[in-house]
Amino acid sequence: MRQSVSIPLLDDSSLTATIALPKGTAPATGWPGMVVVHEIYGVEPDMLDVIDLFAAHGYAAVLPDLYSHGTRIGCLTRAMHQLATGKPGRPAADIDATRQWLADREDVDGGRLGVIGFCMGGGFALAYAASEPPGVRAVSVNYGVVPRRQEELRSVCPVVGSYGGRDQGFRSHGRRLQEHMRALGIEHDVEIYPAAGHSFMTDGHHPIAKLALFPLRHGLVGPAADDAWQRTFAFLDEHLANHE
Repeated sequence: MRQSVSIPLLDDSSLTATIALPKGTAPATGWPGMVVVHEIYGVEPDMLDVIDLFAAHGYAAVLPDLYSHGTRIGCLTRAMHQLATGKPGRPAADIDATRQWLADREDVDGGRLGVIGFCMGGGFALAYAASEPPGVRAVSVNYGVVPRRQEELRSVCPVVGSYGGRDQGFRSHGRRLQEHMRALGIEHDVEIYPAAGHSFMTDGHHPIAKLALFPLRHGLVGPAADDAWQRTFAFLDEHLANHE
């Protein structure tokens, strides 16, 4: 069941979001929760499909619209500034407000939360998880930016990630994430798929991006996506769904 919600923020404004819940009644302990952080394209149909997928798998999944504040260009500029500087900005605050809102629901177990992000959202999800947010036990990073300094990830929770080997813009970040996790001794499952490019895990339609950003090799790659989702859910279930 999918519905639009409004998440209150500390500055008395609000964040538009969409939540998808599993069918039936929540268990006594509450469902595990997942915050889904969208790609640079915003809240597109393929991102909404992601929260439906999590709901079908037994998670309460919420997708905040990080472009809720002001103009889309202004929001995107703030988002890019956070990614470029590595310093927490408005996107990090919005993700944290979403996590808190989700954790406060009576039908969610606030101690069994995860964060998953794609593209721009993958970088945000990783950086946010490294800030040790309460209740967040695992993070999924998919073709997202990884900081050069491994020290920035020392406090991150277990990580599962997927990258495309044909994605000339982000495949090096996949290798970097593997190296950082090994060096820091953090539990992880990070895979680079040789036949896939950028945004290969969801069925998004971005014809202009495919042309303008040709080196990223945008597009769904079925076999790689199927394997990536299987790995992602196996990892998340181990850390979230199967823990009481």
